[in-house]
Amino acid sequence: MPASPSTARAINDRLALGLLQQRGPLTAAQLKQLTGLSRPTVADLVERLSAAGLIAVVGEAGEQRRGPNAKLYGIVAGRAHLAALDVRTEGVAVVVSDLVGEVLAEASVPITGDAGTGPAVEQAVALVERALKEAGADRLHTVGIGAPGLIDPATGELRDSGALPAWHRRLVAALQERLPEARVSVENETNLAALAEQRDGAARDRDTFVLLWLGHGTGAAVILDGTLRRGTSGGTGEIGFLPVPGTSGLPSATDCTGGFHSLAGAPAVAELAAEHGVRPDPGADPEAAGAVRAAVRALAGKGAVGEASSGEASSPGQASAAESAESADPASVVAGRFLDDLADRVVVGVASVVALLDPGCVVLGGEVGQAGGEALARRVRERLVRMSPLPTEVRPSALGGAAVLRGALLTARDQAQDELFGAR
Repeated sequence: MPASPSTARAINDRLALGLLQQRGPLTAAQLKQLTGLSRPTVADLVERLSAAGLIAVVGEAGEQRRGPNAKLYGIVAGRAHLAALDVRTEGVAVVVSDLVGEVLAEASVPITGDAGTGPAVEQAVALVERALKEAGADRLHTVGIGAPGLIDPATGELRDSGALPAWHRRLVAALQERLPEARVSVENETNLAALAEQRDGAARDRDTFVLLWLGHGTGAAVILDGTLRRGTSGGTGEIGFLPVPGTSGLPSATDCTGGFHSLAGAPAVAELAAEHGVRPDPGADPEAAGAVRAAVRALAGKGAVGEASSGEASSPGQASAAESAESADPASVVAGRFLDDLADRVVVGVASVVALLDPGCVVLGGEVGQAGGEALARRVRERLVRMSPLPTEVRPSALGGAAVLRGALLTARDQAQDELFGAR
């Protein structure tokens, strides 16, 4: 059954807007060539989208003859403004962008554990309002929020959890109340990081992969055949609760102590670094990422991380022969042993994910995963080959801790464009 004229127009409009989003400003002739539509159809959609305030003339194509086809059309970036929030247990970061994703303002504020729910929510909302003002915008069309914890698939709301600050759940309602015209949505932070790595980061060439988040906490995001999988209760990827060897006990329904988090969460990594005498970069957040970054730098011969002494570090048995031969200075030896031991821990989680999902690719994300870079990813990969028969790439994050904000912004932009572009 052929599409109705209105449906055909909507399809053509969305196709043209998608090309303008992906490629930037285009002439009518270029739109005709890329869409395969006739010249009258392209002229009609250009007029329609211009009248709707979605596109405008932004210049001329110098290499073409002057005239209507030489005009360059682009999306009106100021047609809508978006905000993305990265909500952590210790603070909030926000960016405000235009419709095409250009960041216009960014800010962050620490929120201490003793701030209280009301004051904490007020600090976060005031931060968004301040960033909006700095961006020169008067209102927000869409707000995307990344937060730790489970998102209820039925309601899209952050589920109640005693492990997270109460102000997290109150924030969404407060933003909706103070910004009544905005569409506000919340997503698990690790899921957003995975979406960002797939669009702009280490997994751009993968339709199926798992992001293993290594930061203040641990988590995993699963993307299969291009689709983010959340699970029945929104709990897919709660790998911090995975029972693993090498811990003092088993996790409980309310506490992941004894699970994978006890091996690879930031506190455990910082403790491991201290045992090896690895000093983190001053002011690093989390401290664990600073220690990993210092170790990687020491391996490259760019700085000391500590002093080696007999019996203070573990055996370098799993370090590569080449590294052992090249590590003439004590700092490099210490750094290598620390990263070896860290890889021994991380691979436990990676091997579990691979055995269950066979994703073919695991990205080590979060601040620790990015800090470890290829040095940590290679160590994990070498261990995984010995533990699993399933061929799996292990890649370092390209975005690290910034992936949550990037993912929230991409999600907000997609939602806004779906509504604005789909309305034609």
